[in-house]
Amino acid sequence: MITQKMKYALKALIVLAEEAAENAQPLRIEEIALRSGAPKRFLEHILLEIRNAGFIASVRGRKGGYVMIKPPKAIALSELLRMIDGPIAPLPCLSRRAYQRCEDCTDEKTCRIRKVFAEVFWSYLLLIESLTLEDLLGPGGPAEVVLGDAVLPPAAVSPTGTAG
Repeated sequence: MITQKMKYALKALIVLAEEAAENAQPLRIEEIALRSGAPKRFLEHILLEIRNAGFIASVRGRKGGYVMIKPPKAIALSELLRMIDGPIAPLPCLSRRAYQRCEDCTDEKTCRIRKVFAEVFWSYLLLIESLTLEDLLGPGGPAEVVLGDAVLPPAAVSPTGTAG
């Protein structure tokens, strides 16, 4: 589950990406907050993190604000998730970037919990690492495939329309 902070970050980036596609004018934080529905006081901290990561830039001056400096297709959602929410692995022993041995584990190789969650996490990772900010933009984005209660992005579906 993503945090509210991550949702605000995504909404702000969507606003900035749409503005870049239309006018390429810097947007003040008040305008981003208004368009995204995110509280201004939270956005200030979030936008600083995103700026420091090199996805957006701040422009000083009377007509200043924030602008996109990377194209939406170059902004991986998995990278944003890790930056905003931290490790995305369900268990610390499965994390590639923040690995920690589980305190109560005696043998990772035979741990049944790790084995099952590793399979689930691997599938999730394949999906989430295939998504970019571009996938969140407008009707021109990729189509979704509904399988039961699950909605899968096109990257997870074979050309025949089945989950692959």
